[in-house]
This record gives sequence, C-alpha cells and structure tokens, in this order.
Amino acid sequence: MTAGMDRTTGRVLAGWPHVVQSIEVILSTPVGQRIMREWFGSPVPALLGENIAPRTFLRFVHAVVVAVELFEPRFKVRRAAIYGTAEAVRMGAVSFALYGDYRPRALQGDFTVESARSVIIGSESAGVSVA
Repeated sequence: MTAGMDRTTGRVLAGWPHVVQSIEVILSTPVGQRIMREWFGSPVPALLGENIAPRTFLRFVHAVVVAVELFEPRFKVRRAAIYGTAEAVRMGAVSFALYGDYRPRALQGDFTVESARSVIIGSESAGVSVA
C-alpha cells in the first residue's frame, strides 16, 4: 500500500484518504506550475471564475475527469454527476461527484478493484471530500 503525508497535519496518510488528497492536489495544480513536472496538474484552475454556461461546464467536467485519469491510477472514473438546484447553479455554487472504482494497488500494476467509491467536488463540499 502506498503511503504519503497529510498536507495539513504532516501525519502518515494511506489508503482511500491518500487518493482523495491526491485528487485534490491534481485538480488544484495548474498545468506548468511544478518545476521538473510541467505536464502535471489540470486546466481546472484556469476555468474557475468563468461564467457557467453549458460549454464551460462541460469543459470543466472534462478537465477534471481527464486529469484524474492521467495522474491517479488508483481511482478509475466511471461517471460524473451534477449536484445543486438551478438557483445554486445560477449563483455559481455547482457541485458534482465522480463515481468510480478504487484500485488500491494500481501503482504496483495490479488494477484489481477493491470497491466502488465516490468523490464530491464543488462548493457544497468546500473542496474534495469522501462520499
């Protein structure tokens, strides 16, 4: 099992919480920001602040799914769903969930699915959280 460090506490972080933190890092890092890893990150930060229109929202969801697929092999995205009322969307408070398969040994080349999991992304969750 892969372990890392919790970004806020400095304690050891492993398993599903480590995957959730990894997704948060991927989505909050603009492409080109990391030295020696310019290709790492996602276009999500560049899309924040744009008017919510169907085309922009589709670009946003696409950017999230592609970035997670590229940089987090322990979570295989199966579906994305939008949450929130029409009023919340109009005010820019959009949330959506990624549903997929948790593959804890994917970094070692074993893509066996342990369980189905979901990650909620958006303003209701104030970031990325486990659902």
